[in-house]
Amino acid sequence: MNHRFLVAAGGLIVLIAGLLLPTMPAAGQATSAAAKTNGTPAKPYTPPRTPDGQPDLQGFWTNTTYTPLERPKDVNKEFFTQEEALELIKKAADIEGEQTEPGTILDVHYDFTQFGLDRSQGGFALNLRTSMIVDPPGGRIPPMTPEGQKRAAERAEARKRMGAATDAVQNQSLSVRCILMDRDGPPMLAGAYNNNYQFVQVPGYVMILVEMLHDVRIIPLDGRPQMPQNIRQMMGSSRGRWEGNTLVIETTNFTDKTAFQGASEKMRLTERFTRVAEDTMRYQFTVDDPATWAKPWTAETPWKKTIGPIFEHACHEGNYGLYNTLAGARVEDKKAAEGANKPSK
Repeated sequence: MNHRFLVAAGGLIVLIAGLLLPTMPAAGQATSAAAKTNGTPAKPYTPPRTPDGQPDLQGFWTNTTYTPLERPKDVNKEFFTQEEALELIKKAADIEGEQTEPGTILDVHYDFTQFGLDRSQGGFALNLRTSMIVDPPGGRIPPMTPEGQKRAAERAEARKRMGAATDAVQNQSLSVRCILMDRDGPPMLAGAYNNNYQFVQVPGYVMILVEMLHDVRIIPLDGRPQMPQNIRQMMGSSRGRWEGNTLVIETTNFTDKTAFQGASEKMRLTERFTRVAEDTMRYQFTVDDPATWAKPWTAETPWKKTIGPIFEHACHEGNYGLYNTLAGARVEDKKAAEGANKPSK
């Protein structure tokens, strides 16, 4: 990566700071909602309404962030200062901009920064939290139950029996196979790029178009029950409702292949979307899975308004990376076999 990009990235961080700090002075802090002006509490934000009277979440949003899901072990506070947060973002953007090698042997490598996909090349809401997880207060996922630990060990053993990831397509992760990624969710978490979403509302439904994999979530709001327990889907079965100005989506009926952070298929996920400013939405989710963790846990992150449209992300369509990964492994296997059978001098 040339140094011109690094200079541009550094300058962009300063620009982002100038644009975001006035609108998100302390994202995630309770004080931001009750900030006082001349001794008078600021009025709570009232979102616009759709023609059928619901809070209007429509438009394009990004959940891009540099805030980790869990609090780093060397950090012992809930919030960074603005200066600390911006310095960490700049360091992360510089590292991201320097990426010249695939992270693992399975990566389909290309320099995503040259396509304007780097996180620092787009807008995002500054989050001063040291982790997305807000409960437990320590900012980390609760300990696993004995049942969760047993299942994790069984999954690890099953992967070992399947052999190397390069032995077969089925041995590779859902994300490498372009089936499900963290941005699709639920919950919907940011990655290094393609962190954009479009919300469309009609009476009785909310549609969320996900940029990554071009997935679509269609959420009914008419009070219908979840799917029968014997019907399970990678992204679960989602049902929504309004609680005041907050869109609440409850999702169950996951498969055992989804396994978010090691969860079981019994996981119940509750997402909450609340528009807290003209250009900002608070996204919260609570994971409840007694078969995996000792207690439920909750995470929160701000989403920022962005500009559409969202273009199709086709993943492996026209991309031979997955085929080449396996084909390359077979060539290596053949070379190793030929070397083993070659008579020694």
